[in-house]
Amino acid sequence: MSIPHSPNQRSNPAGTLPPDDPLREELHNEVHARPSAHIRLPALIVFVAVLNDGVSREEECEHLRRLPGQEGITPEQLRGNFQRLRFGEHTLKWERHTEFTRYSLVQALPEGAGLGSSDPSLLHALATPPGWLRDIPGRTVAAIQLVMLQADLPGPEAEAQARLMAQAQHWFGGRTVLASQLGGGHSWAVTDFRLPPSGFERILVIAPPGTSNARAGRISQRLLELETYRLMALRGLPVAKALGPMLAQSETQLAGITAQLESKATSEQELLDQLVSLAARVERATAESTYRFAATRAYDTLVAQRIAELREKPIPGTQTIGEFMQRRLSPAMATVAASAQRLASLSERISRASALLRTRVDIVTETQNQQLLEKLTRGQAMQLHLQTTVEGLSIAAISYYVVSLLLYVAKGAKAAGLPLQPEVAVGALIPLVLWAVWRTTRRIHARLGSTADPGH
Repeated sequence: MSIPHSPNQRSNPAGTLPPDDPLREELHNEVHARPSAHIRLPALIVFVAVLNDGVSREEECEHLRRLPGQEGITPEQLRGNFQRLRFGEHTLKWERHTEFTRYSLVQALPEGAGLGSSDPSLLHALATPPGWLRDIPGRTVAAIQLVMLQADLPGPEAEAQARLMAQAQHWFGGRTVLASQLGGGHSWAVTDFRLPPSGFERILVIAPPGTSNARAGRISQRLLELETYRLMALRGLPVAKALGPMLAQSETQLAGITAQLESKATSEQELLDQLVSLAARVERATAESTYRFAATRAYDTLVAQRIAELREKPIPGTQTIGEFMQRRLSPAMATVAASAQRLASLSERISRASALLRTRVDIVTETQNQQLLEKLTRGQAMQLHLQTTVEGLSIAAISYYVVSLLLYVAKGAKAAGLPLQPEVAVGALIPLVLWAVWRTTRRIHARLGSTADPGH
């Protein structure tokens, strides 16, 4: 299908190329659609991802206007699915995806929240207006407080690494944590994957002095995307669990229908009704879950990519983030994949059972047609026999009338003076009369047969 040229289509000013395809510039700039932020350390990133089903861009635009100095933002500025807003010393990044919208607030780290503190309070110094986060349109799927600090990182000595891990664990209030060295050892990421009463997960990044703003932005983006995609991938797990009883019941029912097909104890109409009901139930489940299962596979792939991009190195005595996530995520993804496979397999088996039933119905129909044909053949034979009998009687009747007429003629001739005996003369003509009537009947049949069959 050809795409019509846009009236605003950019032409080559140098005249060295044909006119641009209408989508060229849009597709070319897609690689720059969601650039990483530049973050000056130390910093606090408050991240919220909400499901945007039923939420329009106009509603999101109206909410963004509540930020200081953003009263003039328009929905047209949000058509590109990405917008970075600056107010004061703070930055907010808005990103709209197919199923969710992300809001990332980058601001200075509050006082007393650095390394050495224990379970510091981070929400009291938010740069957004009161209640702004709470009123974001949509339903929360992920909320993270990412703290990025600068500190000298230890070398490969286990004792020095243990001291820094103790400080990081103290920052999390003494809870058990997971940690990884990112970028082959450039920086550390520590988290506990807990959901406290505040509703925000916490991630702590410790980077060495001199870390560039761009690198800090890439680290934050990978960690935030990793957790968001993990949660979005897991949305297929409740669907898979809910399908389990229905799949088990449907598989049992299909096995029963197949057994009835084999035994031929149930009528075809009853089997057909059962199969139609089962097929409708499975197709409805397929329609309701196909997108969710496909999205789960896509998000799981993105999680694996983000883990690979972290280029983790283990810290002695601590499980890495990627290892923990894969061990917890893999069983869920296997459950989703198994449910999707069971659903597809069940649909195929129902199709095969329907084909078997259709074959059985065809065989029964063919048998009935054969019996009907045999009945018609016997009826035609009886009709032919009856027709032959009737023809014989007809010949006898016609011959009787002809002989009677001849007898009257002979009697009239005798009365006229001819010397003959009517009874003797007519009796001698009876064989000839019979043959003449029979011959005439055969000719009539021959003429009717040639008229019915124009090929002769």
